[in-house]
Amino acid sequence: MFHYHPIMPSLHICSLILFSVSAVFSSPVGRDSVCGYKSCPATKPSMLNVHLVPHTHDDVGWLKTVDQYYYGDQNNIQHAGVQYILDSVVDQLQKDPARRFIYVEIAFFYRWWKQQDQKTRRIVTQLVNEGRLEFINGGWCMSDEATTHYSAVIDQMTLGLRFLNDTFGECGRPRVAWHIDPFGHAREHASVFAQMGYDGFFFGRLDYQDKYRRMSTKEMEMVWRASESLKPPVADLFTGVLPNGYNPPAGFCWDQSCDDAPIRDDPDLEDYNVDVIVRDFLRAANIQATYYKTNHIIMTMGSDFQYENANLWYKNMDKLIKYVNALQANGSKVNVLYSTPSCYLQELNLANLTWPMKTDDFFPYADNAHDFWTGYFTSRPALKLYERLSNSRLQTCNQLEVLGGPKSRSGPFGEGDSDTMKRAMGVAQHHDAVSGTEKQHVANDYAKRLARGWAHCEVLIRNSLAVLSGSEAPRVFCENLNISVCPLTESSHKFSMNVYNPLARAVSWPVRLPVNGSQYSVTNANGKTVNSQVVPLSKSTKEVRRNRGYAKGELVFQVEAPPLGYTTYVISLLQKEPPEDNTEHGAPPSIQNKFLKVTFDNNTGLLKSLTNLETQQTIQLSQNFYWYNASAGNNYESSQPSGAYIFRPNSSTPFIINKTAQIEVVTVSGVVQEVTQWFSPWVSQVVRLYEGRRELELEWTVGPVPVNDGLGKEVITRFDTDIQSSGYIYTDSNGREVLERRKDYRPTWDLKQSEPIAGNYYPINSRAYIKDDKRQLTVVTDRSQGVGSIYNGSLEIMLHRRLLYDDYRGVGEPLSEPGEFNDGLAVRGRLLLTLTPPDQAADIHRPLAQGMVLQPLLSFQDGTPSTNGKLEFFGLQAALPPAVHLLTLSQWDKNSILIRLEHQYEAKESKTYSQPVTVNLKMLFSTFKVLGASEMSLGANQWKEDMTRLSWNNETNVKPFPVSDKDPSPWEVTLNPMEIRTFLLQVQQ
Repeated sequence: MFHYHPIMPSLHICSLILFSVSAVFSSPVGRDSVCGYKSCPATKPSMLNVHLVPHTHDDVGWLKTVDQYYYGDQNNIQHAGVQYILDSVVDQLQKDPARRFIYVEIAFFYRWWKQQDQKTRRIVTQLVNEGRLEFINGGWCMSDEATTHYSAVIDQMTLGLRFLNDTFGECGRPRVAWHIDPFGHAREHASVFAQMGYDGFFFGRLDYQDKYRRMSTKEMEMVWRASESLKPPVADLFTGVLPNGYNPPAGFCWDQSCDDAPIRDDPDLEDYNVDVIVRDFLRAANIQATYYKTNHIIMTMGSDFQYENANLWYKNMDKLIKYVNALQANGSKVNVLYSTPSCYLQELNLANLTWPMKTDDFFPYADNAHDFWTGYFTSRPALKLYERLSNSRLQTCNQLEVLGGPKSRSGPFGEGDSDTMKRAMGVAQHHDAVSGTEKQHVANDYAKRLARGWAHCEVLIRNSLAVLSGSEAPRVFCENLNISVCPLTESSHKFSMNVYNPLARAVSWPVRLPVNGSQYSVTNANGKTVNSQVVPLSKSTKEVRRNRGYAKGELVFQVEAPPLGYTTYVISLLQKEPPEDNTEHGAPPSIQNKFLKVTFDNNTGLLKSLTNLETQQTIQLSQNFYWYNASAGNNYESSQPSGAYIFRPNSSTPFIINKTAQIEVVTVSGVVQEVTQWFSPWVSQVVRLYEGRRELELEWTVGPVPVNDGLGKEVITRFDTDIQSSGYIYTDSNGREVLERRKDYRPTWDLKQSEPIAGNYYPINSRAYIKDDKRQLTVVTDRSQGVGSIYNGSLEIMLHRRLLYDDYRGVGEPLSEPGEFNDGLAVRGRLLLTLTPPDQAADIHRPLAQGMVLQPLLSFQDGTPSTNGKLEFFGLQAALPPAVHLLTLSQWDKNSILIRLEHQYEAKESKTYSQPVTVNLKMLFSTFKVLGASEMSLGANQWKEDMTRLSWNNETNVKPFPVSDKDPSPWEVTLNPMEIRTFLLQVQQ
């Protein structure tokens, strides 16, 4: 591989390096630095070593906003102030070199660091260099694992890791991933951590039945094989379950927020309690040791927003260590020490034991028989979509920053940046953000941050498109196209539309623009007329839109956009009268294009069947909308209500919203065929088949959900088919690899099922499917949702939730979103359905899901495009091969860019594409020359050649085979199925 090492604060490179060198990646570590594993305290091999880990868990928003938590504002909601925690800990660490502390959430640490003077920064750097203050995990936040997309997770980790690397160098690099609070754990997260170079992973929450079994068999620690496609041990990760969630053992919390007794060690004073405290501690340590394999155990000494007055903790822990260890003189075999998760991990590694193997994941999570944390898979569905769209916009913003060069950041439209959006998206991945488990005012704050980030990106994108097109005419973005609002298209007689495609392959995409005319001419960049149709606006769209727009119809046509580039369409009004309502009413027998045929039941108006005309396959397919009555917590089995986290229906049988669908509108044209189904005043759907497309689109609109009957509602759509699925359903993990799920079953323990619906729900981020030997029905989603297969051949997706009670998990308010007009939230979304033979399914659903995640960005200019403007732009020299996805293209510093190339197929899912594929880095881009390339870890904080991880013995004893095949040449890189490769390119623009 050609290497060059970027110019870092400590390193000056005079000439281009095009050969392998061993150089420091970032600011050098001081000569007297002893960080990482070298800084670990000595332990005693013949004793039980108790590793005390002082820590704080600082939610990046939950009951208070990020800002309120940082400053310690609004303490009437919750007493918490992160700035004081860091002040206090740094002060206390200086008092004794034995003391340790770990810090996790870089979104907070970054703010605090910016406000410190040089003296404090020098002190902190020394603490880091000596391993006394250690960063663990190191992402911008501690991400949720059920409702996040892998691309956004990788981005937020990269953001935090880069700050640590730029600030502290190698001593700032975390060795351990730490997800002590997320509510269930995704296999793809473990795979990502492994590929980022982490040696181990610790978490706090797992299903109560799973935990009980693991404790009894001493399997609380394991090797997690997190990919079926990547060669071991690339995605293998040592994983440990913490004993007390992330709290101290009972009786040993010495924070100002706790009531436990301090250690009173003056024998002349009342209530001397050293003997009692030591006795209780030894008992707790010995009990805990019975659940773990080695003579080392870990205790998390801290909890939510603790250590605001760190003196209380350290003073008492100092005494605890002193008095427990003093008993060793009398034969005690317990040794207590200040430690960190990485020092504990190192001891487990040195024990050289064989560890059990885990290959599935940790969903769903229940903390009691009727308390399944499966509601948050869907909670706050509008925020979940906004986060996903924001991810798409951020990738577009990053790409155009690179393609447009320096003028994109400072150009004709002012100063723009991508950093504001990167930080907003970093915060949005937090396990109380996109998860939907925060208070309403905090959800509003997350949305506001994303909007602010987008405003900064808009300026950058306007500048970049002005550079690339040569036109500085004003450009507008229409953010409300999903409810048919766009003032420019509604009023203009002639306008142009720029379509930027962030994917590295050409796309065809249906566009719907709100208009008031009845006929338009649409021409592409070559002046060729494009087939278009004006369709009337549905009643449901008018109701959702209210007074925000006044379009009477939608202009529908298909756009074709080049890979990583844009094209331009010119739209001119031909006929002004509003669109004629030439639509039919009543269910049509069928609609079809050349790939699919959909039939409707004449009596009910519901879907009846779906046929793939290419493979001549048909399934019976009925679809309807239902709601589960959310438990109010007042039944004899349990007092647990449904809430933001927990899904607990009162009954296993949902209420049907309507047995029939009223057919409101039927439109048949050369561009699109659509049938609008009306189920109730708060549920409707459009069934759409676009010309030339292999998927059926269902656009659902749900809400405001009525609750004046006093019943909380969990709204689902269910597909009932004649596919013989035998209780199996397949769901994606964070949008990547797919896991097999079986009804009422867990691969690692004998499940006692106590919630037949909620206990069979799983998270999906982009797809789920059911199949038999010959047929597979795949559903691609536009956001993270909960899914289940309760009956043979059925697949149900939860779309919306509106609840009347809090579920007692701390958020302290019911999940009842007011929406913009304070009468409840209306939500609209899309599901894409494909029917294929199972062995051909991935060839369609993989690109379909990537297209849903990275959508074309539309921008509009009034009038005719300028004659000297460039109507098309190609950012790549050629489209990437179909199996390859350009995951990242981002400016790193002045002369270097970060790219990630991803093989988007699993090892066995496609006859055509599950093969190694080679890409030439030098021949990729059209706007700049690639001079050098260095491969990095997935988190972009280590050179790949320097990346070494601890190795572990596991039960399967598969010999680790060679990690990657040789690349054909220094510029040509080969990607194996599911492999992501990360490169820093030195470029000349």
